[in-house]
Amino acid sequence: MKLTKNLNTLSKIEFLSIFGSIFEKSEWIATRTYQLKPFNDQEDLINKMMKIYNNCSEEKILEIFNLHPKLAIEKKLTNFSSNEQSGAELDNCTIDELNEFKKLNLDYKKKFKFPFIIAVKGKNKDEILANFRKRLNNNYDEEFQEAKKQVTKIALLRLHEILSIN
Repeated sequence: MKLTKNLNTLSKIEFLSIFGSIFEKSEWIATRTYQLKPFNDQEDLINKMMKIYNNCSEEKILEIFNLHPKLAIEKKLTNFSSNEQSGAELDNCTIDELNEFKKLNLDYKKKFKFPFIIAVKGKNKDEILANFRKRLNNNYDEEFQEAKKQVTKIALLRLHEILSIN
């Protein structure tokens, strides 16, 4: 979805329908962002939204992490996640790839207590699996910071797509 209206003229319902899924199933971030109107420009909106996320407590960040789908095996996806995973061909795995994704998802969640998160846009299955295997060796603090960085990257990619920013 590309935004064609002025940000400051959007109703709350319109705003949430456009920006509510920027952070996976965390519409409250878009709600808080909407309350910060008016926006000087698109970058102001992005900065305000990212500031809300970056100022979250560790517990809230973990809640956001745990709303992300398990790669390649999750069936209930947001439109953004579905398109992103499809673009990386995660919906077209071989049985061996699917089994490896299942095992990696299970091992990762058991170790870190949140799902593996990576911005899949522009990546293929092999790159994602290699990254998955590598990051499973991280310690908790390293992986928490990496997952937080990946959520930021996903959100920015989604915002740039909506706002048509290159």
